Amino acid sequence: MKQFLKGSLAFATAISMAACTQGSKKQSEKISGDFTGTSAGMQGDVSVTLHIDKGQITGVDLTECHETESVASVAMERIPSEIVEHQTTDLDVVTGATFASRAIMSAASKAAESAGLDMEILKGNAYHKTAGKDETYDTDVAVVGGGGAGLSAAISAAQNGAKVILVEKSSFLGGDTMMAGGAFNAVDTQAQAERILTVAQKHTLDDYLSQNPEDESLHLNEFPEWKEVLMNLQADIQSFYSTNEGKVEGVDLPGYDSIYLHMWQIYIGGLRQLNDGTWICSNKDLAQKLAETALEAYDWTGDLGIDTASHSGAGDKLYTVLGAMWPRTHQYQNGKPLIDALKKAAEDLGVTIYTETAGTKLIEKDNHIVGLEATKADGTLVHINTSKGVILASGGYCANPAMVKQYDQYWGDDLTDHTLTTNVGTVTGDGIVMAQDVGAQTTGLGVAQLMPSSSPSKGTMTDGVWGDASEQIWIDGEGNRFVDEYAERDVLAKSSLKLDDGIFYIFYAGQVKDGENGMCQGASLDDMAMGKKIKDLVDHGDIWYGSTLKELAEATKTPAAGASPNFTEEKLREMIEKYNSYVASQNDPEFGKEVLAGAIDIDAIENNPDVGFIISPRKASLHHTMGGVVINTEAEVINAEGQKIEGLWAAGEVTGGVHGGNRLGGNAIADIFTFGRIAGENAAK
Repeated sequence: MKQFLKGSLAFATAISMAACTQGSKKQSEKISGDFTGTSAGMQGDVSVTLHIDKGQITGVDLTECHETESVASVAMERIPSEIVEHQTTDLDVVTGATFASRAIMSAASKAAESAGLDMEILKGNAYHKTAGKDETYDTDVAVVGGGGAGLSAAISAAQNGAKVILVEKSSFLGGDTMMAGGAFNAVDTQAQAERILTVAQKHTLDDYLSQNPEDESLHLNEFPEWKEVLMNLQADIQSFYSTNEGKVEGVDLPGYDSIYLHMWQIYIGGLRQLNDGTWICSNKDLAQKLAETALEAYDWTGDLGIDTASHSGAGDKLYTVLGAMWPRTHQYQNGKPLIDALKKAAEDLGVTIYTETAGTKLIEKDNHIVGLEATKADGTLVHINTSKGVILASGGYCANPAMVKQYDQYWGDDLTDHTLTTNVGTVTGDGIVMAQDVGAQTTGLGVAQLMPSSSPSKGTMTDGVWGDASEQIWIDGEGNRFVDEYAERDVLAKSSLKLDDGIFYIFYAGQVKDGENGMCQGASLDDMAMGKKIKDLVDHGDIWYGSTLKELAEATKTPAAGASPNFTEEKLREMIEKYNSYVASQNDPEFGKEVLAGAIDIDAIENNPDVGFIISPRKASLHHTMGGVVINTEAEVINAEGQKIEGLWAAGEVTGGVHGGNRLGGNAIADIFTFGRIAGENAAK
């Protein structure tokens, strides 16, 4: 979607000063008018119009900009302003918005060149900020990181009476939470009671009920603390069946969830073998804390003004996000509205926030963390003295693929130090390094999660369309399903990476709605997908659309996002009809998909000119690092000797151990708010 930002700003004094630069050199006064240049940005073309009066740039308009506004807004305002003020297109990039900054400067340079301005003079006017005098602040608690974990920690600490300073490396708040899809896993028995347990879900519970703790594949001899969880889960399922004796799955047997089910799925979902033959799994205590308190944290954020779209009792709104393993996912506010609400809550409680300020060093005195050193984007050093301590919430390191590759013990050749990522560019592992420098213990650094459903050209989770995991259909370039779409994310990623160029395709025909006989009946070009109209995604060459299968197959002959499949109408029809039969029988003999939904009504769609079918090309990219600093259930950071480091807490992706070797989809948002809240409360004590 085009975004227009009018940045025409006049700076008479600055222009006068700029005219005197380069000795006696100045731009020709004969040049006046409006001149346009275009350059490629992260999300599409960026076009700039320079307003020039007698050789001086008097205004800059961004006439076309597809960059994500929540990420690039500071760059979209600052760069045009500084071009006018300093009469140059050679400026500092805005932290966290490198692509947008460079695209604006490049487009402005092309406009200046087309106008006939002397490019050497513009280059000579280059402006780069220099460090100011050191700054010192005193506070009770300092928080490093302004994403969901950091903001929730700051809010919680302030709610408990602490004076709080939060520093954020980027020019904007939000971090990777800003990029998240709004999926919050929480065990909600009240909401489940309003649902009907499906046949496939009953099969899953029966499978858990039949599992033998002595089964070597469960590795309970190696991780004996989890044996009790399985036994408690089995007892819980038996009790559920007894309570609902006579009721039938798919008819009147209510939905089911429990703390033990969530914990067990965290365990088996994160039980992974590393390349050296050793195994890794979630820390049981942390998993239990997450499962037991996630719903409480969910409701706590609702009290902060977050739009929690499915509070307890809204069973129909629970769903299964990709890789979640169970329909316990609550729809949650996401993107800029979420971060804006958190920021307001923090500021209303008196939290002081500094952006473009990166935490660099923890200050230790008498075996106690007493402060933090940080550096502003211009190099200015900041000293923050704390009376209570520091909370690390700076995220993982998926935007540092070289670091991921350095530690990798799981992906091998499927991973390179140039693998694309879904993350914002500032999430590079800084907090982990800071913690290591004061003796913090780390765990799980060898495992990162790849998000399978990412853009092949950008690595982002944007520019594609899909529904609930139970309804998704994944196909290869020939139109064949190749995996259980309900599986864990690493399983999905590994399967997809075996395909040509690692690219696969998600087939989408709308979502199942009430009154449609449980079948998908088409997607409209006016529908929205992650903030963009489907029509815009089609026009931009990100996805393919067809009102009939024939039209869709024809559309795919033109590459999208660098992908060139080999689909035919006949193959697509055959694939859909086969999948429909699996949904009808609630049995997937090919891949064993546990929860089956999303049968497609081909005739209804092809007879309705207002809807159609969609195919989105996808490829796995780095998404979430499993490893980080070790914490206990009170979010206290633990050292190599197993003792807590006084005055240091951590929450979110900077920590390790919560998710083992693979994170369930929807557990990250639950994690950051659960442990962010805990860290803030304990730090304030």
